[in-house]
Amino acid sequence: MFLYNRVNKEELKKRLDEENFNRLTISFYRYHILDDTKAFRDELFRDWFPLDCFGRIYVAREGINAQMSVPEHNWDTFLETLKKHEILKEIPIKYAIEDDGKSFYKLTIKVRPKLVADGLDDGTYDVTNVGKHLTGVEFHNYIGQENTVVVDMRNYYESEIGHFEGAICPEADTFREELEIVTDLLEDQKDKKVLLYCTGGIRCEKASAYLKHKGFEDVNQLHGGILEYARQIKTEGLDSKFLGKNFVFDERLGESVNGEIISKCHQCGKPCDTHTNCDNKGCHILFIQCPECAEQYHGCCTPECAHEKESGTGRSANDRIVFGNSRKYRKSMALIRTEQLKTEV
Repeated sequence: MFLYNRVNKEELKKRLDEENFNRLTISFYRYHILDDTKAFRDELFRDWFPLDCFGRIYVAREGINAQMSVPEHNWDTFLETLKKHEILKEIPIKYAIEDDGKSFYKLTIKVRPKLVADGLDDGTYDVTNVGKHLTGVEFHNYIGQENTVVVDMRNYYESEIGHFEGAICPEADTFREELEIVTDLLEDQKDKKVLLYCTGGIRCEKASAYLKHKGFEDVNQLHGGILEYARQIKTEGLDSKFLGKNFVFDERLGESVNGEIISKCHQCGKPCDTHTNCDNKGCHILFIQCPECAEQYHGCCTPECAHEKESGTGRSANDRIVFGNSRKYRKSMALIRTEQLKTEV
């Protein structure tokens, strides 16, 4: 059995479209020291590939972080596989807010140095000394209270389309940048109640530990992240204090929490919260584009990129734009424009 995917993207997407069963989109994570990450990774692939599980799973010495799509008819069998591993026993599972079953089209499991790239050397701070975990309802009730500050620990392209009321949304494209910006912004507010949140909770585990290391006294985090918050307030019949859409790192790129659209098309400025990547492969920048602009610019971010796409001229490796949706240069159009405006002032 090959322990990796061997079918091309187009065929995999075709197979997904032809499926006649439902899928559940889920996510989970846990910090837990693993002795042999490669062996653990391979065993997970052997367990989940035959069940037609799809997803993006990262394994590191410090634990696991997973976003997955599991066929409903294989759900019970999938849960049984979790019981085989100490790290996965009774692990909290979070379910997608909106789920069309098309979130992933293949199974990818990778071994990484860290679950969340903080850019810091191991031992810089104690990642296990985390802040207080708050339920969705507790977090909801604290928002807006005196001497309380809410901080979005996600990237700027995520918070642009959705965030909590009154939240600080740092202009950062990486978690490492975010840690530095938040620490500086809150330097004179170390005595306040700090409320941290992210998509599913994993980034807040590290962020809360880092802030405590930096001397913050009352650090709290939304347990289960925005996903769990949305579930709890729906159950409790509360009005959402999260406005807009929750960005997700799969084919959907977002799921609405309260139905509002709080962002704008980066090209024409009309209300829009649909992320896409520039269809000029030499650019591939992440940006927000409405259907009308998508048609006008052929799915590209600028007339120049549209011309390159249509003419097939492309770019050499040396001329490629050094931003976009690559792991090294991921940057959103909104943040680039913000930086340009600051330079022009």
